[in-house]
Amino acid sequence: MRILATRKAFFISVTLLICAFNATAQDGKITLNQDYKFEQLLNEKRKTNVSNAVNDRYKIQIFSGESDKAKNTLNQFRQEFSDLDGTIIFFTPNYKVWVGNFKTRIEAERNLIAIKKSYTNVHLIKPNN
Repeated sequence: MRILATRKAFFISVTLLICAFNATAQDGKITLNQDYKFEQLLNEKRKTNVSNAVNDRYKIQIFSGESDKAKNTLNQFRQEFSDLDGTIIFFTPNYKVWVGNFKTRIEAERNLIAIKKSYTNVHLIKPNN
């Protein structure tokens, strides 16, 4: 009985060694075919991140909610206040409309008073804080 167990163990060991030497990993060559639109989207995202990188400035939030309403609010704001820039930011689960890019709090508060006349739910924010 011991002879059979020894032969069985030897056979299993030899089989595992042969399998280990014959096993090969992936060769490391990858061919990636991606749509050119994907690269365009990445570039747009990079531009957006760069424009939002100026976080030491004050902004005014005029809307928080659904995407379509945010777009409409931003378009309406641009018509009323053409001298101030605005952008839509997504913070799960809401889209927020931020306007202005003010260096000082006093400058932001002056514009906040004017914007409050047209928009009810308005907040002064400093995105980095």
